[in-house]
Amino acid sequence: MNTPETVTSRYFYPQGNPRYRLIALWYFAFLITLWTVLGHAVLGFEQSYAAPIVGVASACFAQFILEFADSRSQRRTPRYAGGFANLINFLLPAWIPGLAVAMLIYPNENLGPIAFAAGLSIASKVIFRAPVGNFTQHVFNPSNFGITATIVLFPWIGIAPPYHFTENVVGIWDWVIPGIILFSGIFLHAVFTKRLPLCLAWIGGFLAQAAIRCTVYDIPWQVPLVPMTSAAFILFTLYMIPDPATTPLNPYRQVLFGLSVAAVYGMLQVNHFVFGLFIALFLVCLLRFVGLYWMALANRKPGVLDTVQA
Repeated sequence: MNTPETVTSRYFYPQGNPRYRLIALWYFAFLITLWTVLGHAVLGFEQSYAAPIVGVASACFAQFILEFADSRSQRRTPRYAGGFANLINFLLPAWIPGLAVAMLIYPNENLGPIAFAAGLSIASKVIFRAPVGNFTQHVFNPSNFGITATIVLFPWIGIAPPYHFTENVVGIWDWVIPGIILFSGIFLHAVFTKRLPLCLAWIGGFLAQAAIRCTVYDIPWQVPLVPMTSAAFILFTLYMIPDPATTPLNPYRQVLFGLSVAAVYGMLQVNHFVFGLFIALFLVCLLRFVGLYWMALANRKPGVLDTVQA
C-alpha cells in the first residue's frame, strides 16, 4: 500500500526506508524544541514567549484541517486516526515549521504574522505540488515559503537578528553552541537524510560567490563572509536548505541544488536585496518546481496518479 509516508520515503530518503523519515522528523522536532526552550530561557531570543505557542498551534491547526478535508473528499481514513502515536507522528511535520517561523520572524509584539506564516507554511504543501514519479510532492521548503511570503507581503516585519542565538552567552560558549548545532546537523544528514553533498555544495558555492564579488567590486574579502560567522548561518545550512522532502536524493542533483542557491544568493546581494538567504532558496525551489513539470511533460507521462502530503 502506498501511504504518503512510504511514497515520500521512496523518493527522498535513503533506500526508500520510511524509518529514516520518521527518525529524521523526531530528530528535527527534538532539536528545534530544545533550541526554542533554551533560546527563550537562556540564549536571548527576542520574540515573546507566546510566539512559539502561536506558531505551533497555527501550523498544527492547518495540518489537521487540511487532512480532515482531504480525507473526507477522498473517503479515506485520516492519517491522524489510529491512536495517539499516529496523531503525534502526523503533527510532527507541522510542529517543526511552527517553531521555525516563530524563531526566525520578528514582528515586534504582533502575533498575527507568525500565525499567518505558520499556516501558510503548511498550506503551501497542498497548493504547490509537482510530479515526482507517478505521484506529486510539495516542492517548497514549508518554513522558508511561509517566512519569505510573510516578509514580502508585510514589509514592516523583520527577521530575527543573528546575534540573538548567542546573545546571552560569553566566552567558550560562543563556540560551543554553534559547534553543537554543527555536529548535530552533520550527524543527521550523514546518517538519516544523506544530504551532506547538498550542504557542502552550498558552502562551496557561498565561498565562490563571495570571492567573485570581492574580485569584481574590489571589497575586503571579510565582508561577504561575515554571514558565515553566525549560528543563524549554520542553522540555515543544516536545517533549512537540506529539507529532505523538497530536495533531490541524487548526490549530483544535490550539488546542483546547493550551488544554485549560492549563485542566486550572490545575484540578490549584488542587486541589494535584503533577506537574500530566504529568497534565494525560494527561487531555486520555484525553478525546481517548473523543472519537474517540464520533465513530466517532456517524458509524456499520462498524468499524476496520486498525491502525497508529508
